[in-house]
Amino acid sequence: MNALERVLAWPTKLADRYRLALWTAAEIADATGGTASGPFQVAGVETDSREVRPGDLFVALKGESSDGHEFLDKAFANGAAAALVERPIDGPHVLVEDTTRALEALGAFARERAGGTVIGVTGSVGKTGVKEAIFTALDRASHGAAHRSVKSYNNHVGVPLSLARMPGASAYGVFEMGMNHAGEIAALTEQVRPHVAVITTIAPAHIENLGSEEAIADAKAEIFGGLVPGGTAVIPIDSVHFARLRDAAVKAGAKVLSFGKAREADVRLLDAVPSANGGSLVTAALGDRRLCYTVAEPGEHWISNSLAVMGAVYAAGGDLGAAGLALAEMGGLKGRGARHRIAVPGGHALLIDESYNANPASMRATLAQLGHTPATRRIAVLGSMKELGDFAPAFHAQLAEPLAEAQVDFAILVGPEMVALARELGKGGHNPLGKPFRFAHCEGPGEAIAALEEFGLAGGDAVLVKGSNSVGLARVVAHFAAREG
Repeated sequence: MNALERVLAWPTKLADRYRLALWTAAEIADATGGTASGPFQVAGVETDSREVRPGDLFVALKGESSDGHEFLDKAFANGAAAALVERPIDGPHVLVEDTTRALEALGAFARERAGGTVIGVTGSVGKTGVKEAIFTALDRASHGAAHRSVKSYNNHVGVPLSLARMPGASAYGVFEMGMNHAGEIAALTEQVRPHVAVITTIAPAHIENLGSEEAIADAKAEIFGGLVPGGTAVIPIDSVHFARLRDAAVKAGAKVLSFGKAREADVRLLDAVPSANGGSLVTAALGDRRLCYTVAEPGEHWISNSLAVMGAVYAAGGDLGAAGLALAEMGGLKGRGARHRIAVPGGHALLIDESYNANPASMRATLAQLGHTPATRRIAVLGSMKELGDFAPAFHAQLAEPLAEAQVDFAILVGPEMVALARELGKGGHNPLGKPFRFAHCEGPGEAIAALEEFGLAGGDAVLVKGSNSVGLARVVAHFAAREG
């Protein structure tokens, strides 16, 4: 066969025969039980009219405070090819009774038609980063045939939306699942139906709603209920809740793959030493294999995360070499460890963006990493940790210890819950040299920006910005990152 004949014979694989469109009008109508206005094809699915790209299907969801039908004109102006609606419109559409249920049905249809391996990820800390690392590894090994939930689309809207976006030819799908209350992950995992379910760690996030870490562990373990028969649970053996998680996985009929430092771990950490780029050089054991790889992300928590990634990729039948390369090349995500080199008097300062989320465990981990970061001065801008309920004052006050251990020179505390930490620091005794701890307490991000400007950044400084997303510390990051260079 000559070159021309080979071109004419293309495609040569079944996967190559898939059309470029994600959905046809007939498929959407079939999946949702709706009625199509006519034939059309769409290349994507979106629920936010501001994020619509040319060729998307806009799903007009009705929420408590807004109705997507009010933004149809904007969606079509941005290039929507069609809309999923509850009332007839002039443009291409599929008419359904309930757009929320229709989106769930579309996601279920997409999950049913996908023949690839599906991985679900949850945990109190690190689930987005672990999800991204697993995806990057599988996408590399499958030459672009992996799909994942973007950003933190991990709730009752984000999960079916992410499923609905999955191409039928996907070899892998990686989906993040989050929760605020018991029962929420149970509903999500029934939609995802993973072959592999990963729990990164258990920590007192959302303890206000759940009451105890044991209840948090039980809520996270709901992910095992959706595992397909013969599925694998990847869980942290070093967690005090390991037995609880293991028992829940076994009860669900899952195979258990543990990761951690313990001798009994299936993916066991053997050694980790600092690497030149600020990350870690890791050696781990997986059965009779020895895995040696670099983790670009700094911090002890990322060493543990890397073991979870390796376990998930192994359980999914993926390429462990590609997983090692993915971990070596990953940079920090926006709001979750992204690093900015900003111009300041006397040179440059390092700005660490952890502004998207915070709980007691992640606060301690990132402050510890700040303490290991070479710097002339260390500055911490810490926002309130939300959803801690009656536990909030104690958890905030307890941050005085990791602040001192990290040798932080100046702390800016943002939000009403930080009053407890301000009082604790005001007592003195937390500075190793016996001097009063330097800090400022601010109401919001605007005051925090002013306080940091007044303090004055200088060359060699390292600044950590971390807090719950609702505190709005992304404004602080954006203000100073504008000086990146």
